[in-house]
Amino acid sequence: MKFSKLYAPSLKEAPKDAVLPSHILLLRAGFIQQCGSGLYNFLPLGKTVFNKIYKIIKEEMDKAGAMQTSLSFITPASLWQQSGRYSAYGKELLRFKDRKENEFVLGATHEEAMLDAVQGKITSYKQLPLHLYQIGLKFRDEARPRFGLLRCREFVMKDGYSFHADEEDLEREFQLMFKTYSEIFTRLGLNFRAVEADSGAIGGSGSKEFVVLAKNGEDDIVICNKCDYAANVEVARRAKRISTSERPEANMQSKFHTPNIKTIKDLAEFFKVDEFYTIKAVVKKAIYEDGEKIVIFFVRGCDELQITKALNACKALELVEASANDLEKVGLKAGFIGFIGLNNVDFFVDKELKDESNMLLGANEQDYHFIGVSVVNLNEDRYKDLVSVQENDLCACCGGSLKFSKGIEVGHIFKLGQKYSKPLNATFLDEYGKARHFYMGSYGIGVSRLVAVAVESSFDERGIVWSKALSPFVLDLIISNTKEKEACEFANKLYEDLKALNLEVLLDDRNERFGVKINDFELMGFSYALIIGKGLERGEVELVERKSLEKRVLKKDEALSELKRVLL
Repeated sequence: MKFSKLYAPSLKEAPKDAVLPSHILLLRAGFIQQCGSGLYNFLPLGKTVFNKIYKIIKEEMDKAGAMQTSLSFITPASLWQQSGRYSAYGKELLRFKDRKENEFVLGATHEEAMLDAVQGKITSYKQLPLHLYQIGLKFRDEARPRFGLLRCREFVMKDGYSFHADEEDLEREFQLMFKTYSEIFTRLGLNFRAVEADSGAIGGSGSKEFVVLAKNGEDDIVICNKCDYAANVEVARRAKRISTSERPEANMQSKFHTPNIKTIKDLAEFFKVDEFYTIKAVVKKAIYEDGEKIVIFFVRGCDELQITKALNACKALELVEASANDLEKVGLKAGFIGFIGLNNVDFFVDKELKDESNMLLGANEQDYHFIGVSVVNLNEDRYKDLVSVQENDLCACCGGSLKFSKGIEVGHIFKLGQKYSKPLNATFLDEYGKARHFYMGSYGIGVSRLVAVAVESSFDERGIVWSKALSPFVLDLIISNTKEKEACEFANKLYEDLKALNLEVLLDDRNERFGVKINDFELMGFSYALIIGKGLERGEVELVERKSLEKRVLKKDEALSELKRVLL
């Protein structure tokens, strides 16, 4: 490609609403163009990078035995209603009616649609396992689309779905996809981690999230400094916390007058104990499909409730703050809430509190707390993992120290089990002729967002720094002065020779100042530039590596052979 023919409208200044480097640089360098809130067009350079990502994903998925399909972007609402997700998914799912008043959704994910594609066609265990995938459009009506390609409304996703006769074969495919995804992100040149994660609206179990480490990442992840344990903060686990401070002692559980002691800090100071030995009540209003109710979560006074864990515990669609009026309706007194004698209100207790003794707890009476509380005799299903892991907590796997890092989610794999096949009654006949529901797996990669993720993980103050695997052009041939006939002839000859080797080369033949050309090279992030300038009179050209900005002088007669060595 000659730069004079390339459509890459670059900008000198970043748009005011762009804050992340990837958003700023992709817009400034002419890779993408915004056409609406959370909606972006891929321009030629952006599409070239996108195609390279697409190619790597397809190659690895095909190698793993998966088969590519292309499902309709529009899905009948009836499929989502059968699975129960039509109302549960929330406002991100764009619902609409056609002229005949038939209800549809824009594809946010395609579990139901893919199951519908195989239902009644895969009828025997002999046809299993089966893994189908697609790389296509998705739409999620984000309330606050931001950060460019990282959180937009329309995007391209690789979503794959596998079908199995039993859980053992599903586990085999899950591990194969773990290996396949790891190879994909390695080939893309990304610094990633596979972390434990919440399954979210898709559901299922065995969830693993692939996260690229980046300082501007949207996700907080927990990493052990000794072993390979890593998890999203939403599901991160720790070893049970212990305290070296003195435990309070009481001969028996009793009620104690605590006037105006409404906070954990005040309670600990009043009894002169560590907050570790207090129990905090976090009251939420849980929103369900058929209504709402108050739910209380009990954790140590020194801990914080993790909202996703709380949601999973009570199986609500959403948790919101409970008002004073909400508390009054169920007879609760803010600051004095405990699980002893708590009636007609759902509650859960953090599992680390199980069997603890001599704890301090609200007495469900104004200005009173219990002392000497033992956390025993509760139904087992009351105990849940509810707390947020904190920096320097101990790893549950090896006892190492847990640290926080920032990351960006790029892939997610799930073991769905029979979550969708049962409500949609998708079955096959086993070896005994008995109808059984499929076991399913779901495997996604954010393809379009990977363009932005690659930038977030590799840029500098001058612009983007693409890896060789993703660079739109591996070499930018820069003619510093297009009025120099010898320079133009040499550049054009070298350009044709490199093209004959199937190398992706950009010839900057524009009638622009050298400073403009080198700035565009650095902004757009091509892997290398070969500068053909005044040194040509001495038989020399200059090779610049974008990542390090290191320069090397080459003899012009040896330039082709050296470029072949470096670029091929």
